[in-house]
Amino acid sequence: MVKMDEIFVECRGGSIGYQDQSSASVVVKKDLSLKAYGGEMVALIGQNGIGKSTLLKTIAGFQRALSGELLIHAKQADSYTSEELAREMSFVSTEIVSVANLTVRELVGLGRFPHTNWFGQLGEEDHRIVEEAIRQVGLSGFGERPVNRISDGERQRAMIARALAQDTKIILLDEPTAFLDISNKYEIVSILQRLAEEQGKCIIFSTHDLNTALSMADRIWLMLNDKVVEGVPEEMASEGYFELLFANNPHLFFDAEKGDFRIRKESRGVVMLNATGKEQFLATKALERLGYEVVISSALSDFRIRQPPLPTTISVFFGENGWIIEQGDHVIRPVTLESLCREIRTINLPPRF
Repeated sequence: MVKMDEIFVECRGGSIGYQDQSSASVVVKKDLSLKAYGGEMVALIGQNGIGKSTLLKTIAGFQRALSGELLIHAKQADSYTSEELAREMSFVSTEIVSVANLTVRELVGLGRFPHTNWFGQLGEEDHRIVEEAIRQVGLSGFGERPVNRISDGERQRAMIARALAQDTKIILLDEPTAFLDISNKYEIVSILQRLAEEQGKCIIFSTHDLNTALSMADRIWLMLNDKVVEGVPEEMASEGYFELLFANNPHLFFDAEKGDFRIRKESRGVVMLNATGKEQFLATKALERLGYEVVISSALSDFRIRQPPLPTTISVFFGENGWIIEQGDHVIRPVTLESLCREIRTINLPPRF
């Protein structure tokens, strides 16, 4: 059983990069201090070109760290042979595998290469592991299907199954949800989360899907221009690290209270909302999308303590007969939330600030 405090991957003061055409070292990131534990899922996030793939490839052993220490199971990474490392760690790239006549079962079977004989023949136990890997990713019944005739989401599951068949404690994935639709994105991340939780694997994946990473990852590795920081998502949000991700983009910001990234909009004013349950949730989302600051009437006393006096506001109620909009003496009774949105967009209020 994996101890939850056991460090599987650790980087101590490391520098990563590559060799240019003149064989000179080009440093991409330096002074890296990162760790990943068994039984946890780590999301590596950062802008394009900042070094995410370089870091993953360095951990995977495809290229050497330029300096510092890289430890795999508390052992220097460069002390492993390629065969030993292949038994400890598997890697899923963003490359789309589309080989004519290669079946899903054959693709997954390639993951058994570190464990087979010189001829690469699969034994009875290998076949059992392959079938179990296919089952775990939800591809039962797909074994004989050609890889080039399944969907992108199914192909990505097959790639993860190949990594499972490799039977490693550490799985690295370079943007595993790229090019997938919303349903498949969440399904893939759910599979990874289950592998970490139920099998004690250390899952490290890079992604641009920030909201999914923040809601499902146990740890975040955040790559910024001048540093790389790590921690649990909630602490990093409270310490303001995510705001640095788009420091040069005036249109995006991280809403620490709601825990997600948002597009900055000019405030159209304040709406006082009196609703509960589903209606409160839906109306709040709709009104914020339209650019209004929403204050729930039950929290008004706290709001007045924290904020300057309210400007002229709109009051929105939900009662037995539906929605009511009040602005001064003017009352509108829209029937649906859609009609509420249409009506409220015609009202002009002074900005909140």
